[in-house]
Amino acid sequence: MNIMTVTLTTEAPAEHWGKADVTYQGTKATIHLSGSDELRQVQMAARKIRNQGINYVQLDGGLWTLNSQWAFAQGFATAKAGYQVDWCGSDADKETLNQRAVAAQFARKLINDTPEDLSPLSLANQAASWLKNIGGDHVSFNIIEGHELLEKKWVGIHAVGRGSERPPALLELDFNPLGADAPVSVALVGKGITFDSGGYSLKSSEGMLAMKCDMGGAATVTAALGLAMKAGLNKRVKLFLCCAENLVSGNAFKLGDVLTYKNGTTVEIVNTDAEGRLVLADGLQAASETGAGLIIDAATLTGAAVMAVGSNYNAIFSPQKATLQLAQQCAEAVSENVWPLPLDAWHKDMCPSAYADTANSRPVKGGGAGGASNAAGFLWRFVSPKANWLHVDLAGAFESSASALWAAGATTHGVLTIAELLKD
Repeated sequence: MNIMTVTLTTEAPAEHWGKADVTYQGTKATIHLSGSDELRQVQMAARKIRNQGINYVQLDGGLWTLNSQWAFAQGFATAKAGYQVDWCGSDADKETLNQRAVAAQFARKLINDTPEDLSPLSLANQAASWLKNIGGDHVSFNIIEGHELLEKKWVGIHAVGRGSERPPALLELDFNPLGADAPVSVALVGKGITFDSGGYSLKSSEGMLAMKCDMGGAATVTAALGLAMKAGLNKRVKLFLCCAENLVSGNAFKLGDVLTYKNGTTVEIVNTDAEGRLVLADGLQAASETGAGLIIDAATLTGAAVMAVGSNYNAIFSPQKATLQLAQQCAEAVSENVWPLPLDAWHKDMCPSAYADTANSRPVKGGGAGGASNAAGFLWRFVSPKANWLHVDLAGAFESSASALWAAGATTHGVLTIAELLKD
């Protein structure tokens, strides 16, 4: 196969190249760095190289760092297979990058998969199988599906998924390298809506097209746990994936329905397209039951988060300032982008209902002003007050069309931050 060698330089290109930031000579490409934000420059250059039809590259030279190589790989990746990046530098860096690549490939494959091929049960089983292959006997799991969810009082997952012929499911997975009685240090919760039509609050065709990505939270937390395990994680972590298809049928849940959750909270459905928070409510209660000191959930939850921070950041929320600061530190350490949005106790009451303790949204387009914070406030009702809690609204998990930084499809942005949080 033909391999393009890619190097970095801080020198300007020769005059005949004009303002080009990538120059070529035979089978060698040079990325010319200038000014600040070098990682962004590298990722954009990788997209340009890939768009030249180049599928295989060897990174070379002394200016490459761990994070710049990863930035290149993120820009070079596409939804279609058949590409390869060979690393340079120390053996330790190469091993870290290989581990990241395996985790990202797993998440990207799941998120980019078609809704027909990725049912709720398939998502749960693939996640469990992948983590079992990494963790061996340290991993055990159970999948609760269909009507059994009601028997266990996981009413949110059941309600959202009952409109589909393919049953909803809750994956409960335990990674425990310490022994049977070890405390749970961290509990992870992922939104696993394998396709979101909006239900009776039906999305437009354009809005529905990318909704295979609505299980991005489940893929992100699973990939993060697998990455941390590969790096030698030595603490007990439980994982909960809330998996369902939100479809329209004679059996689908309806506007005006009231759900009574396991903790007694009643919720009026005013928007069936605000379904992610309904399934996460079950997952957060399950996570709280573990007694974990830290609960992290991740979800492609609100368009409001995208409007607030754009698609190159993920929005984060927590009642604890120290938890927000830790998340920011971990994201910075792996060169991912997060930004905290407001979350106060009164956000719990920003979706009022005349018929229940709360509604699942506000009955206006997009959930109204402050929609991302209001969604986080809703979720807060289902989190143990004894736990530190981080909610990650994955604004940057998916690109509907190619940009200067990303190919169309899954970005896996957020996997490294959560893996880093697990290690701390």
